[in-house]
Amino acid sequence: MKTVETLNEGLKREYRLTITAKDIDARVDEEVKAVAPSVRMPGFRPGKVPPNLIRKMHGEALSADALNKAIDQGVKDLMTKEKLRPALQPAVTLGDDYARGKDAEITVALEVLPEIAAPSIDGLKLERLTVAAGDAAVMAKIDEFAAQMKRFEDAPKTKKAAAGDQVIIDFAGSVDGTPFDGGTGEDMAVEIGSGQLIPGFEDQLVGVKTGDEKTLKVAFPEDYPVENLKGKPAEFAVTVKQVKVPGETKIDDEFAKSLGLESLDKLKELMKDQVEQEHNGLTRTYMKRKLLDQLAASHDFEVPPTMVEAEFGQIWQQLEHEASHEEDPEAAKAELEKDRDEYHAIAVRRVRLGLLLSEIGQAHGVQVSPQEMQRLIMQAAQQYRPEDRQRFVEYVQQDALAAAQLRAPLYEDKVVDFLFDKAEISDREVTREELEAAIEADDDHVHGPGCGHDHGHDHKPAKKATAKKPAAKKEAVKEEKAEPKKAPAKKAAAAKAEDKPAAKKAAPAKAADEKPAAKKAPAKKAAAKK
Repeated sequence: MKTVETLNEGLKREYRLTITAKDIDARVDEEVKAVAPSVRMPGFRPGKVPPNLIRKMHGEALSADALNKAIDQGVKDLMTKEKLRPALQPAVTLGDDYARGKDAEITVALEVLPEIAAPSIDGLKLERLTVAAGDAAVMAKIDEFAAQMKRFEDAPKTKKAAAGDQVIIDFAGSVDGTPFDGGTGEDMAVEIGSGQLIPGFEDQLVGVKTGDEKTLKVAFPEDYPVENLKGKPAEFAVTVKQVKVPGETKIDDEFAKSLGLESLDKLKELMKDQVEQEHNGLTRTYMKRKLLDQLAASHDFEVPPTMVEAEFGQIWQQLEHEASHEEDPEAAKAELEKDRDEYHAIAVRRVRLGLLLSEIGQAHGVQVSPQEMQRLIMQAAQQYRPEDRQRFVEYVQQDALAAAQLRAPLYEDKVVDFLFDKAEISDREVTREELEAAIEADDDHVHGPGCGHDHGHDHKPAKKATAKKPAAKKEAVKEEKAEPKKAPAKKAAAAKAEDKPAAKKAAPAKAADEKPAAKKAPAKKAAAKK
């Protein structure tokens, strides 16, 4: 195989590989030998079909397999010979003029990882802000839990529904005067102000009373999961069957027993553990950001553009999703466009820090054990249908990029923990409000090296009413990846998309600082309910 370097610019590399027809033909011979025992042909005993007949019958498929294997091996040999560390899966292109029996010319284009000087981890200093789980915080958590379990009592028939009340309704929905699948329901309980239904539905139930009939006019969100309802205006004919008001929930031993616990004290113990976990999570978030600030301020190197664009694409997709739920989506998206460069800088920072953490981990022997990796795979497999879980496990075991993507968050956590152990840490007790304010203050900056400020901070633009960006930017800065997320590219051997099992549809869990998930339409059936 002949190899010629055709591009060497920054982190970009391109090579032209020539695989001779002789080499491909030799591989076809190997393919013939491999399949011969299983070939059946009238007049021949199993396994005795002459090679020339096998070639005649299956020549095209065998040649394609042989070419794919030759390309695969050629790319692997190239990586080894040139000592290349690809940032993402190389782009492999077969020349348009290739025909069976001719030499094959292959173009391999890739971006390589930068050479990073041994990262210094000396002199790291961090402050650990801690919050005590006091009685007031524990009782507040219990009150919050009790509110989620609140019961409703029948109200007088003359009672007009208000925010916080529950309304029992029958409804029939239509779009352009035509009923749609799943658009009708009976005895549906709607808590006004809960935000469970599509925008505008619950608000129009304020003031109704038992026996009322009312037509509600709403619009399905643009990202509604039923294709023929996205963005469509709709009407719902509603009959109010009952208005209910929240009943009082007394926090005592009986309440605890209704949850299967021995006493209120036991409930307090459980809730204290939960509060402590929340506080520890906030403390870690704050410390991690300060750690990454120090690393970013002292390291600057070129990063692969394709990795940056992939990371930026994820950030931008989340921002556009959030903007689509603003009161004026178009205005919100216009505001985002003004700060596109700023968010691109966040992507650069994330990729740079991801590569830096990976380099630190490798230099100091940080590893994810086979047992930990197996647990990750089994946990991830749960998002798929039961019949697809084993296929997913096999897919991850066979695809190095998919495995790396799954492994990345845990690897990052282990590198961060390693750095915490090496850092000089001082403790200071604060209130939860003070800790949250400190984290929020971090959200008011874009953290990035080489920005011209003392600590590597670019200031965010002032908040704008039309585009609620802090939550998205918080995620963009906070969720640093040790190995930035990559989409597994297809290899030259033509991996099929259908080889990967389809994920089971599931509602995403909400993190503590996430915005609510998209709201549901007022119906019990699948077509109208999200």
